[in-house]
Amino acid sequence: MPVIVILIIAIAIVGLAVLAGAVKIVRPYQRGLVERLGKYKTTKEPGLQLIVPFIETMQLVDMREQVVDVPPQEVITADNVVVSVDAVVYYEATDPQRLVYNVADFFTAITKLAQTNLRNLIGDLELDRALTSRDTINTQLREVLDDATDKWGVRVVRVEIQRIDPPPEVVSAMHAQMRAERDRRATVTEAQGYREAAIARADGEKQSAVLAAEGRKQSAILDAEGDAQAIELRAQADKLRLAMLGEGEGQAAKARLTGIKDAGADQNVLTVEYLQALAKIGDGRATKLVIPAEFSGLLGTVAALGEALRPDDSGDEIRPKDGLAIPDREERVDLPPARGG
Repeated sequence: MPVIVILIIAIAIVGLAVLAGAVKIVRPYQRGLVERLGKYKTTKEPGLQLIVPFIETMQLVDMREQVVDVPPQEVITADNVVVSVDAVVYYEATDPQRLVYNVADFFTAITKLAQTNLRNLIGDLELDRALTSRDTINTQLREVLDDATDKWGVRVVRVEIQRIDPPPEVVSAMHAQMRAERDRRATVTEAQGYREAAIARADGEKQSAVLAAEGRKQSAILDAEGDAQAIELRAQADKLRLAMLGEGEGQAAKARLTGIKDAGADQNVLTVEYLQALAKIGDGRATKLVIPAEFSGLLGTVAALGEALRPDDSGDEIRPKDGLAIPDREERVDLPPARGG
């Protein structure tokens, strides 16, 4: 009885061990490679899978995205500067069969491959360009690694350069260059500011001068127009005054002459009026006088009139003029009676 029990227990234990070896669980991010007697048979999908114990084996392959840290290495740039460069590579498995059977140590293989290609890419660039072209380096390195690892059943997702460290003396020189460049930019910016301010100031002064000149011009035009209008108004007033004075004097002279005519004045009265008119002409400011052609005859008439009006001191009826002979009776002229006689 005890022997049978022990045997049954042993058979149960062996059965459980065989069952445990036959049942496999594949997680969602894994794939199972099944080998039968050392030969690839199939790839199992996630879930509960059964294999033949002791005859078949299953190897689980992680299909998630993985990261490989590329160790720092010294690289010589195109301008002979030694820099330290490191990177990280992100990849994911696309074919678990090739990943397991085509490469023995994938992590070592991809690390060395990344270092070699990184050294080649950095070596073709100068230091300044290498420091400013990380995106270009990342893209080129990813393309190279993706092509090289395609036969391994892996897709390189992206590559990132972590650091590019130049030597300390080069870093100091770069800092000095950066400070000099920033000082230059500050000087240029300040000079541009002064220039723009000077241009704005000159433009403002120019506009102010133009406006002032325009104001003076308008003021001069208005003054000239005002003076012209004032002169025109004064000329019109003088013209009107002279016209009215001339008209008044004409009417007065006309009335005077009409009165003299109506009074029956003779030639002697007219001669006196004529002389008074000449006297008024002589009282003017004219520098030249125009003497009528009959002025000599007028003088003779005036002389005769003067002799006629001279009082007779000798009592003679006939008094000759100074040095003249006594005229005959036929040549004598009777004088008009005196006014008021």
